[in-house]
Amino acid sequence: MKDVENIIKNLQLQPHPEGGYFKETYRSNGFITEENLGSDFSGTRNYATSIYFLLTSNSFSAFHRIQQDEIWHFYKGSPIKLHIISNEGIHTTVIIGNDFDKGQVPQYIVKAKDWFAAEVVKNNAYTLVGCTVSPGFDFKDFELPKRNTLISQFPHHKALIEKLTNQ
Repeated sequence: MKDVENIIKNLQLQPHPEGGYFKETYRSNGFITEENLGSDFSGTRNYATSIYFLLTSNSFSAFHRIQQDEIWHFYKGSPIKLHIISNEGIHTTVIIGNDFDKGQVPQYIVKAKDWFAAEVVKNNAYTLVGCTVSPGFDFKDFELPKRNTLISQFPHHKALIEKLTNQ
């Protein structure tokens, strides 16, 4: 896993609260005011933000949600499996990668307010992706639920939620 250590060092990645490592790479200079954002937001937001995000097969990105759409971009390594649970309780998956013959996609958009988690597809591997959010990300928009809270909302997905939550 020397590649992982080099990526973390060279891109100056830090641990992310949902799992994995990240670094913000872009935050627009312009702002959207609160009155133009709608009732789901408090305060202003940048037009857009973007991060590098790295996961290894020894970790996962725990179920969470944000108030904005989030665009995932594949860069390097193993494909990543993204799990999405809509507010209606429908579970879908997508494999983000570059093997188009296997149905992988290099970019995917998670809709605002959907719960989502991610895991590396291959063993002993890593995935480097990017995530772009508009309006720009603010931790006020980030929700990392307790395991039992999410299970009570979606009991039919109990095994998946237990697998991809930390608490």
